[in-house]
Amino acid sequence: MKSIIMSADDYAYSESIDEAIIKLIKHDRLSATSCMVLSPRWKEAGKLITPAIKKKASIGLHLDFTQFGNAYPHGKLILLSLMRRLPKESIKISINKQLDAFEEVIGSSPDYVDGHQHIHQLPQIRDVLIEVLLERYQNNLPWLRIAKPPVSDGLKGLIIRLLGANALEKKALAFNFKCSSELLGIYGFNTSPAAYELMLSKWIRQAKKSAGVPALMCHPAIQKYSNDKTNDPIFNARLNEYQVLNSEIIGHILDGVDVVKSPA
Repeated sequence: MKSIIMSADDYAYSESIDEAIIKLIKHDRLSATSCMVLSPRWKEAGKLITPAIKKKASIGLHLDFTQFGNAYPHGKLILLSLMRRLPKESIKISINKQLDAFEEVIGSSPDYVDGHQHIHQLPQIRDVLIEVLLERYQNNLPWLRIAKPPVSDGLKGLIIRLLGANALEKKALAFNFKCSSELLGIYGFNTSPAAYELMLSKWIRQAKKSAGVPALMCHPAIQKYSNDKTNDPIFNARLNEYQVLNSEIIGHILDGVDVVKSPA
């Protein structure tokens, strides 16, 4: 049976997101979630990640340079990284700060690392990330989620891949990191629950043909905390995703794949 990682992004971004992710992990719909530890609610959100949740899912770091803290605008970060103009020492300090915050709340190192808006694979950031992870966790390396969408995902997927997926994967494998293969779940966040259900079915079919263990990225949230949508441009898409992932249809969609916590 083909393995796939069902991975939810943005844990600790908001209460609506956190409650949705915890519920989906408890119901075996997700096998991984990555945490935004610079969020003001991180310590509160982290308390919900109990030993029982950790047993069911990989808990990772959602490396953040564009949302919380001293954030860059996304486009500016990309441009500076491509020009190799980001200050290396500042990158290193931020990565260590985020790993410290993760360990303080979770009580262990992250099971894996990915990046908010896939910034972990940008030039400069990917090199410092590998360096820091080797320094801190040489005997227990986290796995890395490689943001390498399939060619069929079109222009958005192509742009994500070109921003460093192959370079990060090559360097990580050279240092014996385990990596997920393709990244599934890329779309425009402008669809209905029915359309998302169709896309989810398509991604699972793609996963069955994929080499390695792909990760399917999702961004669920619940409606309960309406104030959470104020500063969340994809809040409606999050609600649609949760509706499908929390429905009985997900069992049929995932038929024929083994939902796993990591690439190995």
